[in-house]
Amino acid sequence: MNKLLIAIVAVVSIATGILVFQKSFNLAQPEHSLYYQTPREVKDFSMIDHQGKAFTNEELANKWSWVFFGYTSCPDVCPTTLQELNFIYDDLKAINTNAQVLLVSVDPQRDTVDKLSQYIAYFNPEFKALTADHSVLFPFARNLGLMYAISDEKRDDNYLVDHSASIVLINPQGKVAAIFKPVQELGQIPVISGENLVSDFAKIVNLAD
Repeated sequence: MNKLLIAIVAVVSIATGILVFQKSFNLAQPEHSLYYQTPREVKDFSMIDHQGKAFTNEELANKWSWVFFGYTSCPDVCPTTLQELNFIYDDLKAINTNAQVLLVSVDPQRDTVDKLSQYIAYFNPEFKALTADHSVLFPFARNLGLMYAISDEKRDDNYLVDHSASIVLINPQGKVAAIFKPVQELGQIPVISGENLVSDFAKIVNLAD
């Protein structure tokens, strides 16, 4: 009897695996991102949002989160990327209403809660901005596969922060689903195509269903 039960379980497991494989094979695959078929875990973190409220892993649950590293004094990449995300925000929410955009400040010294609140509202009142000490930001960045570094030419409050222009997509289970990297062209601001974001997002959501 036990042998028969084991055999049945094995057959069901194999059949389930085949169905999952066929689903992934038949559905369109993302073309413009580094897509993780096995999503990567996001380790525990604790930040503060632009309203002064705590923001932890729990705020990632049941949402598709678009995470971008930047800072309010950024002269080019940040405002351009946030503007692009604003342009396509309705399209992203049309694919899944539980989509949120998160700007993680890599400049906690200058980016106060008040400053972040004014800055992020300029692009979209639904966007969120987060801040934390470098002791939280550095491991969080590494965990997501991103990077940033304070310029060595730091003078008082006048300095630049080198940071990744990539955007990380975190799934409703709070895990990294994909990373979108910008096209690097000589003399051009590295920005990710909004059209590519929307296209791949629809495919990734379909694969997750």
